[in-house]
Amino acid sequence: MTARLHQRVSAVLAALFIFGTCTAGAPAARVNPLLAPSTLPFGAPPFNLITDSDYQPAIDDAIAQQRRAVAAIADNPAPPTFANTIVALEKSGRLLNYVTATFFNVQSANTDPTLDRVQDVEAPRLAALNDAIYLNQKLYRRVASLYAKRNALGLDPESKQLLRVDYGDFVQAGAKLDAADRAKLRTINERLATLKTAFQQKLLNGTAAGALLVTKRAQLAGLSATAIANAAHEAATHGHPGAWMIPLQNTTQQPALASLSDRATRKALFEHSWMRTERGDANDTRDTIATIAQLRAEKAHLLGYPNYAAYALTDQMAKTPATVQHFLSQLIAPTRAAAKAEGAELQAMIDKDGHHFKLEPYDWNYYAGKVREAKFHLDESQVRPYFELNNVLTKGLFYAATRLYGITFKELHNIPVYQKDVRVFEVYDANGSPLALMYFDFFKRDNKQGGAWMNTFIDESKLFGVKPVVYNVENIPKPAPGQPALLSAGEVTGMFHEFGHALNAFFATQKYASLAGTNTARDFVEYPSQFNEHWAFYPQVLRHYAFNYKTGKAIPQSLVNKIEAASKFNNGYDFGELLAADELDMAWHSLPASAPKQNVDIFQAHALAAAGVNFPSVPPRYRSSYFAHIWSNGYAAGYYAYTWTAMLDDDTFQWFLEHGGLTRANGQRFREMILSKGHSENYATMFRAFYGSDPKVGPLLSDLGLK
Repeated sequence: MTARLHQRVSAVLAALFIFGTCTAGAPAARVNPLLAPSTLPFGAPPFNLITDSDYQPAIDDAIAQQRRAVAAIADNPAPPTFANTIVALEKSGRLLNYVTATFFNVQSANTDPTLDRVQDVEAPRLAALNDAIYLNQKLYRRVASLYAKRNALGLDPESKQLLRVDYGDFVQAGAKLDAADRAKLRTINERLATLKTAFQQKLLNGTAAGALLVTKRAQLAGLSATAIANAAHEAATHGHPGAWMIPLQNTTQQPALASLSDRATRKALFEHSWMRTERGDANDTRDTIATIAQLRAEKAHLLGYPNYAAYALTDQMAKTPATVQHFLSQLIAPTRAAAKAEGAELQAMIDKDGHHFKLEPYDWNYYAGKVREAKFHLDESQVRPYFELNNVLTKGLFYAATRLYGITFKELHNIPVYQKDVRVFEVYDANGSPLALMYFDFFKRDNKQGGAWMNTFIDESKLFGVKPVVYNVENIPKPAPGQPALLSAGEVTGMFHEFGHALNAFFATQKYASLAGTNTARDFVEYPSQFNEHWAFYPQVLRHYAFNYKTGKAIPQSLVNKIEAASKFNNGYDFGELLAADELDMAWHSLPASAPKQNVDIFQAHALAAAGVNFPSVPPRYRSSYFAHIWSNGYAAGYYAYTWTAMLDDDTFQWFLEHGGLTRANGQRFREMILSKGHSENYATMFRAFYGSDPKVGPLLSDLGLK
């Protein structure tokens, strides 16, 4: 998941980009639809008009407009004021935000070679534009002079916060550096932008190429009939009729490993996942990521920080690497103990089956399923029939949102989409007024990046008089034609997670888009989304959406009891793979500039061992070579944010339970004190106001069954 982290590299909405010249009697030249005001509700992108060839000229035109707008602000002969400098910068953030938000959504979720080439070209140009803004000395001096007298300007709290954030952005970007160091920084940023794009494309291609192809149906023993049909359809789609193909998802472990009874197939699937970008071919990312890590360390040193983690955490809720490491250190010992006990249970089950082989990572989820079945008499095939996608969406996700916040939803069929499976809903507030436009893109495609994420095409802004246009992207395997989409418990939770981000965007009340919705720190942005996961299996919500897709019967209480009893099972493993990824990220970004370029394999093994998270048979959720969050998705030195915000969300859910649970009053309080705030206030202050104290790890450990 990921959520959008705002970066103001945008342009004033101004003249339209025209192809050709209009002459009397000649047909009117085509207007680039990305540069024309949208006539759709909420200003939604007109995907029915946009072609691949529109993106690059639109981005280039918007970049040029942005440069002119910034130059006009910087060269303004009038003394700097909040209006002619800070608000002017905010207004300059409109066109390019819209154009790039539209492009990067499609390029991430439905790419093709043309869009990949556009990304190759535009990534360094956008990085250079960012430097042109934040390393502009005349502009920096105007912002700095306003910041120095901020308390005397008579600003309202939100405007004062915008000034504070803008000044911090300039400092973090290197505006205080001398000319020679600013030139070095520009070079580093351009190289990082190019390497990020290279990593993304290698990972996308490596993941697609890593799909496991099998030629004998017996190799798929243990998979459901639906899963086997999907695999056959996948293989046929890729030119292998009569075979079966299991595509890779972005995490290390793959869903099919929980069901495959053939150990050789399990091993092959795991190795395809584990080695997807480490095969020494064109998709091998190791040299790319080692170079990225080295350049980030150099950048941090140039800006006066001991390492990239120290640089990246300055504007986060945690603030320092020491705070992060102290937080993680409280979790490692109980997690290791739980994972060790779980591994022993699984090994006993292996021995009981008469196999007597040593438990390996590719065995874990399969035997965890057998132990879960023995202990709780529960397996995924019992649960999936009750989690039909549309029921989960409309009777689960929407129901919980209505109960908590009073909002309602209406599906629209007249809004153009970028791929035929995408669904669009208008969202209405409790008083019936339009609140937002919401897109859902559920199904996995080979040309879609792995994982799940939320983002916006348009952010809430009272300055511009616009409401949010939001989308959620998932990677749920698409069922064979005529078959229902039946979800795993994890996929249900994932839908609630991404929708929690959407709620954060819906309820924004800010004047300035750059402070609105999910434009918050990494270790705060996941808080609303992870909190929303709690409602997925909350009894009142579960009873409202969990119906057998064949019989229409509600999920039986006996099965609910099993789900509840099993909810803490295997958490040593699940949390262990997360902690391993947390520590791997922090290790990469704690390297000093003096460190040599790392051997990825050696570095990863050493980092996991040094942190004490080399749990036996528990691999990190993402291996370094396909850890997209930290190399390309804005979570460098920030993957701990998922764990940190799990602490925040468990504290919050405990508060809800102590005050009546799923009620409008509780939802309204959370909306007003957290969801609507964006980055308009200090995060720690905001949390303390809602919760009554600083966050505590106790509820998190209890929720995981580790305490």
